[in-house]
Amino acid sequence: MKQRSFMARICASPHIVWAIIFIVAPLLFVAYYAFTDQNGRFTFSNIAELSAHWETFLLSVCFSLIATAICLLIGYPLAYAISKAPAKRRSMLITLLMIPMWMNLLIRTYSLMAILDDGGFLNSLLGSIGIPEFHIVGTSGAVIFGMVYDFLPYMVMPIHSVLTKMDDRLSEAAFDLGCNRLEALLKVTLPMSLPGIISGVTMVFVPSISTFYISQKLGGGTIFLIGDTIEMQFQNPATYNVGAAISLVMMILILISVAVMNHFSEDSDDDGGIIL
Repeated sequence: MKQRSFMARICASPHIVWAIIFIVAPLLFVAYYAFTDQNGRFTFSNIAELSAHWETFLLSVCFSLIATAICLLIGYPLAYAISKAPAKRRSMLITLLMIPMWMNLLIRTYSLMAILDDGGFLNSLLGSIGIPEFHIVGTSGAVIFGMVYDFLPYMVMPIHSVLTKMDDRLSEAAFDLGCNRLEALLKVTLPMSLPGIISGVTMVFVPSISTFYISQKLGGGTIFLIGDTIEMQFQNPATYNVGAAISLVMMILILISVAVMNHFSEDSDDDGGIIL
């Protein structure tokens, strides 16, 4: 038993070293710079300057919530349809969903910008059939659309994973008890898939609220989210510590949101959630 425990520690040591170097250490550096000035003296002035960015915080949260809600409205029916497809077709649909994720986020965002730009593919196509061009890039809708496009698979995959593991006999029991398809979906399938929904919401909301490249390219330089603000602060040595303070607050908010999501996920697992 002792030998097995020793071997387990040896096997886990590379992962522990990796986590310390690339996760714990950067977090400690961010916390250090957030509470010090350029001379290394302890200060709360960096935290106090966050009040100047509360509108950007609010805008980032609003954009993230909207993008997450749209991903859920699109992703749940899509995940449900894929889970009910035959096994061979299901594999093909999952592959088609994941193919864009094989490309880098920068490439996908650039491609989307080329499609939506004033002289891009979409406006050229509309102009060829006599429809006036739309100014899309540089608007809030373009930024939210970019978030939905880039993060939709993060919503679909956890929901699909839960739905495929669900026992079909539960829906059959609901039908036997007098439920129609809609009632079975709302009273059985939806509550049972709540852990997947919570995981998907977390996986979409967290990168959406911290993104900066999507807002830079699709926002056309007119929309600044909290990720853009952090990047600009780090580019200037004079405001490096303020950028660290904003990053620290963002990490705390993300950890709180993840903890809340996990709490609701555990409650749903304990309760079962089926009401007939």
